[in-house]
Amino acid sequence: MKIVVLDGYTENPGDLSWKDLEALGELMVYDRTAYAEDPLIAERIGDADIAVINKTPISRATIDKCPNLKAIAVLATGYNVVDYAYAKEKGIPVMNVPTYGTQIVGQYAVGLLLEICSHYQHHSDTVKAGKWQNNADWCYWDYPMIELYGKTAGIIGLGRIGQATAKILNAMSMKVLAYDTYQSDAGKAVAEYVDLDTLLAQSDVIFLHCPLFPSTEGIINKKNIAKMKDGVILINNSRGQLVVEQDLADALNSGKVYAAGLDVVSTEPIKADNPLLKAKNCLITPHISWAAQAARQRIMDITVSNVKSFLDGAPVNVVNK
Repeated sequence: MKIVVLDGYTENPGDLSWKDLEALGELMVYDRTAYAEDPLIAERIGDADIAVINKTPISRATIDKCPNLKAIAVLATGYNVVDYAYAKEKGIPVMNVPTYGTQIVGQYAVGLLLEICSHYQHHSDTVKAGKWQNNADWCYWDYPMIELYGKTAGIIGLGRIGQATAKILNAMSMKVLAYDTYQSDAGKAVAEYVDLDTLLAQSDVIFLHCPLFPSTEGIINKKNIAKMKDGVILINNSRGQLVVEQDLADALNSGKVYAAGLDVVSTEPIKADNPLLKAKNCLITPHISWAAQAARQRIMDITVSNVKSFLDGAPVNVVNK
């Protein structure tokens, strides 16, 4: 059984091991292949039985060029880079990692908020540059300090990650509202469900933790931003396409939105013409909420389990049954 990993570096830059996957077949690992349609993808899959990918796309054309391909394992939760409907037609199961980073993604979301509220790195940099030792007063701050105690947070999407974020916010004595088309008892234990307009109108901070569906694409747009409080803070480490980026940039530049903390953008890696790069008070990190070693180890473990289940004839975590 031949297994090929097409873009393994982001999952394993050297601090994990492929040995458990290697134990399941003849393994070839490429650090990087392509993040857009490219003949190299099919060339590297070749006669492999199983392709393991993260963000390298596998299209209908690639599948047709790889007649020996029997399964696709995705080193992530999202699987939109695979033409999974066509894979189903060809009898090829596509397996993902449904959950692995719940706690770290929630932690990261709140971390983005805390950086916006206190600007830790900026003030550390100024101290090291000599500003404190040469300051006329015993302390200083270059940005308004924001206390979150008693403020209202709104979470759009109260699944596992949304609930993890809500628990942290509860511990900070914030009021937590949530909008989700599916309401659960677990969600009710950590937040108050409200309709979207109520959440937009009442929240001092809004977190995006919803999946990318046609109904949520562009949910942060000019119309909905107008419904928000003046000076609201937006946090998004879910999917970049949830935001109409020019509308958010305009709101940041006007001050309607005080600040945004983003770990995702609509096209990744980010393009030089993305309007958020020049927007005021916009913190952008390179889609790393998920990247703690512990979380990546869980991805590795679950992917190995997925491949083993396929080899055993009973594949699990199949997204195109």
